[in-house]
Amino acid sequence: MAIALDNLRVGRIYKLVNQGEVRKIEIMSRISGENFKVKDLDTLEFYTLQELLQWGKGKDYDLEEIR
Repeated sequence: MAIALDNLRVGRIYKLVNQGEVRKIEIMSRISGENFKVKDLDTLEFYTLQELLQWGKGKDYDLEEIR
């Protein structure tokens, strides 16, 4: 079951599955409300969570803490 976005914590690492993509992300900072600056641990690129979810949540959407 997916974690609610308002339960994410800065410094924690999560596995995000959406639209067939699997990403390991680290929460770097909270920008506003449910939007966060995140670091993709595979590519080391920075995104906002809003960018990763801008096309909606697919049937396979899952967000879980891994560390």
